[in-house]
Amino acid sequence: MGWIVFALAAWALGWLLNVWLARQPVTWLSSFAAPVIFGLTLLAVWEGVVRGFEINQVLLPAPTAIAARIGSSADLLWADFAQTVLKGALSGYVIGCGAAFLIAVAVDRFPFLQRGLLPVGNFVAALPVIGMAPILVMWFGFDWQSKAAVVVVMVFFPMLVNTVQGLQAADAMQKDLMRTYAAGYWRTLLKLRLPAAMPFIFNGLKIGTTLALIGAIVAEFFGSPIVGMGFRISTSVGQLTLDLVWAEIFVAALAGSAFYGVMALVEQRVTFWHPSQRN
Repeated sequence: MGWIVFALAAWALGWLLNVWLARQPVTWLSSFAAPVIFGLTLLAVWEGVVRGFEINQVLLPAPTAIAARIGSSADLLWADFAQTVLKGALSGYVIGCGAAFLIAVAVDRFPFLQRGLLPVGNFVAALPVIGMAPILVMWFGFDWQSKAAVVVVMVFFPMLVNTVQGLQAADAMQKDLMRTYAAGYWRTLLKLRLPAAMPFIFNGLKIGTTLALIGAIVAEFFGSPIVGMGFRISTSVGQLTLDLVWAEIFVAALAGSAFYGVMALVEQRVTFWHPSQRN
């Protein structure tokens, strides 16, 4: 009974704090505090409900049990993180987004590519990752290279489509002005069209941050060496060590949020002039 009361009290306290914050002037501190308070409240309620109703730890471990597993398995979690995120997801993200950007410039320069390539890209982007992953694992082997290949396929076309749309964002008056200055295609691209495309490019980059991590983890379900987040989740479910599964999920969520946050921060610095960045 005491744990249930603890959960209700934590929820009430978190609700009151967020209501109070909502009435304060908007600052960076209040914007940061609101999600932190909500997250801590959710963890406290989770802990109270699991302990109060005596839910089996196999079904739903308590946050304290997950935290204890993270502390005791830090070396294992780091090895899995390095294999999945640093080798598979990050390398595939860089290759896929970089190739998509270069091809988007070529598509913009030669319009016939747009008519032929983009429909094919939309078709490939609609393919499910669970269908592509086994094939790419067979092609590229069981190590991180096949996971990077899956990530390349997943991030390539969202980045391509966003970049192509961004390169067409400059209006006719701006293009006419560049022509009056006798600017050729490449100078217009560097001075006008790329800066105007930056919000679209960063949109593609941010979409890719989440797709990259999902693709690398799912690909490990279909073949992996004895290390990696997807491999660990798959084997731990079979062994009923659900606290380790949740620990891997926590690390993946933290990595994905940090990756997205870094990209959003870079976007703020690069596209400070865009209306979407104004408070």
